[in-house]
Amino acid sequence: MTDDKDVLRDVWFGRIPTCFTLYQDEITEREAEPYYLLLPRISYLTLVTDKVKKHFQKVMRQEEVNEIWFEYEGTPLKWHYPIGLLFDLHASNTALPWSITVHFKNFPEKDLLHCHSKDVIEAHFMASIKEADALKHKSQVINEMQKKDHKQLWMGLQNDKFEQFWAINRKLMEYPPEDSGFRYIPFRIYQATIERPFIQKLFRPVASGGQMHTLGDLLKDVCPSAIDHEDGEQKTQVMIHGIEPMLETPIQWLSEHMSYPDNFLHISIIPRPTD
Repeated sequence: MTDDKDVLRDVWFGRIPTCFTLYQDEITEREAEPYYLLLPRISYLTLVTDKVKKHFQKVMRQEEVNEIWFEYEGTPLKWHYPIGLLFDLHASNTALPWSITVHFKNFPEKDLLHCHSKDVIEAHFMASIKEADALKHKSQVINEMQKKDHKQLWMGLQNDKFEQFWAINRKLMEYPPEDSGFRYIPFRIYQATIERPFIQKLFRPVASGGQMHTLGDLLKDVCPSAIDHEDGEQKTQVMIHGIEPMLETPIQWLSEHMSYPDNFLHISIIPRPTD
């Protein structure tokens, strides 16, 4: 891959200032103060909220404490989506800090998966990396790695260690010099206004004529409504890591530099603010 380390660092160290408040119907022994945290965009809520859990459990009766879950403006937040994706999808046009409500009761079984331990997150994360490598390299890179390499990827993410993670992850971002990119691009497109989980299809980074496909080409092929213009205006924003990349950006470059640690490009399509 081209060595654009500054971009990789900027993506890795992206943070969202967040204010956690306890849901008003939770029973507490004294008033629960809000808790503020800088959330890493690339991580998962259940990986980085131990402090939040401890903070609120201090004021609660133990018998009232069940599985913790989070919501934003009535929407339960999926822990298996990266934090940056959750923010882009649900809150990107709101004022900071991001205001998240904390619950310990009435777990929304229909909306959320249970997450009883960090092993569950690790299994989900490694399954995503393996799926991405199946698309990029027919699983050859991940299968050639040793168990300790897999563990290093996970520990790098869990402990927020950029160098530790990228020492291994860069191998997943390489491709033979005779190719112009990966076999297929691992991506998922999420639409804020549509209930379905996400769009995922096979898409090659290079056209049959040899020219590099762009983000615009991908959207035109997979989700044309995202770039349709009404009355000369684009009604939606296309967000990756909190920014709107230019539609002319090669999708291969985006895949190498702006994928989340799970090796997927998570692309949010959200309504453009009207004000």
